[in-house]
Amino acid sequence: MPGAGGARENAGRMARIDPAPDPETLALMALAYIAGDGDLLDRFLALSGLDLDGLRGRAQDPTLLGATLDFLLAHEPDLLAFAAASQVKPEIIAAARRKLPGGTVEG
Repeated sequence: MPGAGGARENAGRMARIDPAPDPETLALMALAYIAGDGDLLDRFLALSGLDLDGLRGRAQDPTLLGATLDFLLAHEPDLLAFAAASQVKPEIIAAARRKLPGGTVEG
């Protein structure tokens, strides 16, 4: 049958998992996610001590990006919601955090 092997070949391609985004990109995705939710944003600003202008000015700061992931990792419901929205496993988010300034390096 022509094309019978095609399904098997396509199944292998469909099972391919895209690599995780780099830590900075993932943290920027997290920051955008937080900024898109008024309650999360208010809580993040209160905990960080930043205002919106300060947040905008430091959005590319690796230390702030690490703190952004810390914020999500500290509250499992927020972490799981972001993981689902970004289609990234929570353990990938935790691993990304360890690669940013202030992250714990596991030996």
